[in-house]
Amino acid sequence: MSVRPLFLMLSATLVSGSLTAGPSLAAGVIIDHRDATLVGMPLAAILNARDHLHIAYGHTSHGSQVIDGMTDLREFMDGGGLGLSYPSHTFGWADGPADTALDIDDYFVEGDLGSPNWPTLTRTYLDDSANADVNVVMWSWCGQADTTAANINQYLSLMTGLETDYPDVTFVYITGHVNGCSTTENLFLRNQQIRDYCVANNKVLYDFADIESYDPDGNYYGDKLVDDYCDYDSDGNGIRDRNWAVAWQKAHVKGVDWFDCTCAHSQPLNGNQKAYAAWSLWTSIAALRDPVPGDASLDTLVDDRDASILAANWQRTSGATWTDGDFNRDGAVNDMDAAILAAHWHAAAAEASVPEPSAAAYLAGLAGALALGRAARRRR
Repeated sequence: MSVRPLFLMLSATLVSGSLTAGPSLAAGVIIDHRDATLVGMPLAAILNARDHLHIAYGHTSHGSQVIDGMTDLREFMDGGGLGLSYPSHTFGWADGPADTALDIDDYFVEGDLGSPNWPTLTRTYLDDSANADVNVVMWSWCGQADTTAANINQYLSLMTGLETDYPDVTFVYITGHVNGCSTTENLFLRNQQIRDYCVANNKVLYDFADIESYDPDGNYYGDKLVDDYCDYDSDGNGIRDRNWAVAWQKAHVKGVDWFDCTCAHSQPLNGNQKAYAAWSLWTSIAALRDPVPGDASLDTLVDDRDASILAANWQRTSGATWTDGDFNRDGAVNDMDAAILAAHWHAAAAEASVPEPSAAAYLAGLAGALALGRAARRRR
């Protein structure tokens, strides 16, 4: 498989030597196939994203899958798609600030991550006072992620440099679209290189490749030579003979379970999944930029879900982040974090600040455990 050249013209100011992580968020956000759903997404989280995010998105044809899916998602959801009920126009977006839509400057400049001057274009755009409100920037690939490990490191360095110079902007990392390669071939390894860096350094990642490697039922095709058209090898003979998206669409009801949309190089269902995951991305970024104390799940609510996350990481002593339940950002999950969660129970919810029975039992048990722990420490 040929490896395309990337960054043919590099600025003299690029990072050289070893790759450094740069500034880190309180927690990383990894958006993958598990986030390609709107089920359980609170209206408050959507409105929070619409009210506070101003996004610049640079892409060419493959990246348009995200925007085209989002465009037709609004009508689908207005009609009760997925059996969910949201107010009219909840999932709208507009190219410019609007009271009832998410602000996305689509195609904010020409090109994609294969364009040699995308970092310079980004800086010029952000330095323009007309764009002072922009606080999220995302660029996508259009095949060029199938490159060398050194070029991917260069991409990561360039992103880190932008984060360093524009600390008030959230930069979204992204993997490249699948291309039919095996799990041992270059593109698969380069996408994993991007994932590993983002996980290790608390970055925000929209995992484009992972999202299109699974159907909505969670069946995995990434090890079956899946390509961007959703064709895959069903019997291991090296020939792509089936299409996971077409099969799923035929087995489900259009307009109820999925919606028709333009999806360059692919199938409508892939555009659906990209749109759902995009809203998970926007709501997570908005929540993380100004997090509600105790909201580990980044859904703008402090509830059972957050208590469960804290419990799952209880007594972790290092390496914890906000999304693990480390609300005081000391790297640990302990009684201090539990106290923050309890003090902000249902802080952003409209309902009364009374825990549900299951959460109340958990908090009561945790309180007892904390009391015993303090008593034991006093005895020692």
